[in-house]
Amino acid sequence: MIAGKNELKFGFYATLSLVILTIITWGFGMIAVPPAGPYCPGDCMSYPFPDILMYFPRDYYWMYVSIFQLFAYIVFIVSNHFIAPIEKKLFSFISVAFALISAIVLLIAYFVQFSVVPVSVMKGETDGIALLTQYNGHGIFIALEDLGYITMSISFLFLAFIFPMNNRLAKTIRLILLMSFLLTVVSFVFYTIKYGIDRSYRFEVAAITINWLATISAGILICIFFKNKSLKLTADAAD
Repeated sequence: MIAGKNELKFGFYATLSLVILTIITWGFGMIAVPPAGPYCPGDCMSYPFPDILMYFPRDYYWMYVSIFQLFAYIVFIVSNHFIAPIEKKLFSFISVAFALISAIVLLIAYFVQFSVVPVSVMKGETDGIALLTQYNGHGIFIALEDLGYITMSISFLFLAFIFPMNNRLAKTIRLILLMSFLLTVVSFVFYTIKYGIDRSYRFEVAAITINWLATISAGILICIFFKNKSLKLTADAAD
């Protein structure tokens, strides 16, 4: 029981940290209004994106925070694996595997973006930058984000199955996690049918929104779930 309580306590704080970091990341992301592509409000850049430095560092703040958010995401998923009932650990382990894929892909995308692109432009080393920059709707950065958030939604899909169906709170958590996967798939299919391979960053914005909303809403409920489980263990130990 003591080990169970410790794991639940760790899981609670891991989940709470992820929720807070996701909210902070989203806040910084909201100020990064895209100066290129379909959601550009005006004075838009186009290939080869010559004005990248005009938007540095404003458009890069959210990536710095997201690095820590992704670390918290891995800890969150692993915490759930150790808390999962033995008969559900297959699902939680698969969730860990997809979470690692997601985090690695997104960490590479973000770290390369803020470590390579601005300084290369500052030094006049612009060969290939148009393919790397976040402002290119069919560039490497957007492609990596698409992959990263698709695999994140898959990790949520498998995570959903570790939560029992015998109480309303757990069923709500499961529903949110399942819906995040379903909505990610539906949005990918929708934008692909409508725009073909020229989706630009439309799906990326949708996938981020879906996954971050799921992270915050499910995360808050999972904190409550862990707290309730911990209180129950304490009550059982006292009897």
